[in-house]
Amino acid sequence: MSGDADPRTAGERTTSRARLDRGRGALGPALELVHTGRAPTRAVLTAELGVTRATAGAVAAELEALGLIRVDARPGAAAGSQGRPSHRLEIADEGPVALAAQVHADGFRAALVGLGGRIVATAPGCETVDADPAKVLRSVVEAGAELLRTTGRRCVGAGLAVPSAVAEPDGLALNPLHLAWPVGAPVRRTFAECVRDAGITGPAFAGNDVNLAALAEHRHGAGRGARDLLCVATGHRGVGGALVLDGRLHTGSSGLALEVGHLTVNPEGRPCHCGSRGCLDVEADPLALLVEAGREPGPEVSLLQQANDLLRTQYGDPAVRRAAEALIDRLGLGLAGLVNILNPDRIILGGLHRTLLDADAGRLRAVVADRSLWGQSGGVPILPCTLDHNSLVGAAELAWQPVLDDPLGALAA
Repeated sequence: MSGDADPRTAGERTTSRARLDRGRGALGPALELVHTGRAPTRAVLTAELGVTRATAGAVAAELEALGLIRVDARPGAAAGSQGRPSHRLEIADEGPVALAAQVHADGFRAALVGLGGRIVATAPGCETVDADPAKVLRSVVEAGAELLRTTGRRCVGAGLAVPSAVAEPDGLALNPLHLAWPVGAPVRRTFAECVRDAGITGPAFAGNDVNLAALAEHRHGAGRGARDLLCVATGHRGVGGALVLDGRLHTGSSGLALEVGHLTVNPEGRPCHCGSRGCLDVEADPLALLVEAGREPGPEVSLLQQANDLLRTQYGDPAVRRAAEALIDRLGLGLAGLVNILNPDRIILGGLHRTLLDADAGRLRAVVADRSLWGQSGGVPILPCTLDHNSLVGAAELAWQPVLDDPLGALAA
């Protein structure tokens, strides 16, 4: 036998190959378990997949060979524990990344995001957004391409978060209200063209920023472990919502589900751009808080910061407290209606709504419980979003999804 020959018998090689073949269908589910932090060890992976320990070992080894995870076969035992600790499964430190891009009213940013939702690198953000979508998307993709050149990382694809409903199947931004972009701008196609022109490999995707924030929070943040997750959030203007059902983002038949901003919460309230009056969009956003508190709003690109600062530094002012209570009551009314319709097992709040929750969680929870059928039977947990840059991380999740679905197929493409 030569020194390069495989010392295993033919039977051993056949058995090992059979285990891997049986486990190939489990590669995607296994990677998702590690990606979302639900399988920190090989023992947990074995139990979650419902396979033998040998098959789980073959699956983990294949994911390691693909450069996606690292298997620590000699982890240290916890103090006081007995027996040999199970192999630890971790995200590979130098593994591939997704290019994530976000455009919002006060600028745009690019980042590289690895498995596990970890932001590997970010480009300096730009604070102005041109009226030409192609010019903006070209700039943000160029910033991402520079990050890839600098880090030398392999890219699996690219994802874009925009402050607009994105209609399927064409990827059109239907209501970029706080950008000077034309209605119906083909953001997905334009973004994909910019990605291709920059020489970046992998598919390109685009989605609504609140939808993507919800997806990121469900996999890596405050929504982890929820089955049916409702997310409601504010930016500088307006209110957005998203729903994750059984672990998948629910976007409806054409990508336009959960336009929660147009729930009426104050029939005699402010006129809304949709043609109605008293919508959550204009009754529970930063501008509404500032006006309600008698403050003169500054530039639109700083409305969220102004509102958050007002609540955090001047909540003792009676006018500010009354304004906050009015917004909490309106938000609670809207959430109660959504609870009645959707019956989520968890609600997470972002933007100004997270700050309102911090200011008076008891009042908000009481309004939701009082006005919702299911709230009275025990309450739905209402929690703040926890991830920094959750829309960016969510944009990366779009690009990671083909890899999670079929690691071998996606990385061999």
